[in-house]
Amino acid sequence: MQLINICYCNVVAAPRVVAVVTPDSAPMKRLKDDARTQGKLIDATQGRRTRSILVTDTDHVILSALSAETIAERLEHDRGGLEETS
Repeated sequence: MQLINICYCNVVAAPRVVAVVTPDSAPMKRLKDDARTQGKLIDATQGRRTRSILVTDTDHVILSALSAETIAERLEHDRGGLEETS
């Protein structure tokens, strides 16, 4: 299983990540609040500003202090490294 670093030595299983989004919009704030009430919110920011939200296939919501672009690059590198185009 491939793990990716999402910030400050916190890792997540790459195949389980369904989406990486920015936390700025109202729907993402509602997603975060709903996950908190359901007990499915994981705060991996270590007290820093939330810069991205990861959604997993188990409906867990993970907050990260890294930007969505950085995490997307790490996921793409992880997944894209196995596929080559001819």
